[in-house]
Amino acid sequence: MPEFNIWAVLTAAIASFVLGGLWYSPILFGRAWQRETGLSDAQINSGNMALIFGLAFVLSLAAAFVFAMFLGPRPPLALGLGAGASAGLFWVSSSFGINYLFERKSLKLFLINGGYHTLQFTLIGLILALWP
Repeated sequence: MPEFNIWAVLTAAIASFVLGGLWYSPILFGRAWQRETGLSDAQINSGNMALIFGLAFVLSLAAAFVFAMFLGPRPPLALGLGAGASAGLFWVSSSFGINYLFERKSLKLFLINGGYHTLQFTLIGLILALWP
């Protein structure tokens, strides 16, 4: 099994999760995201929030873990940042873009979601590269 640093992966997952909390909060893009998705306040506040947040963290952890496997142990800073930005922009965001075109979703929603994932993977790559 490839080598990885569990603490770097855990820190990257936590940072990714916190970034998502800020990105989709009313402080940044939460209201615009809510309008673009067509979700009401009641819908936003419904459901099992512990399960939603718990699974969101597990998915952040999975993303950080697999990205650590992709980068390998102790990647150079340029690789961590470059691969992270590229993964977010060209793998995740472009995949969203294809779906959004056929689903007729707005450019604004694409920019909000694609921007988050681009920054998310850049942050994950940065943490994995900087961890000793």
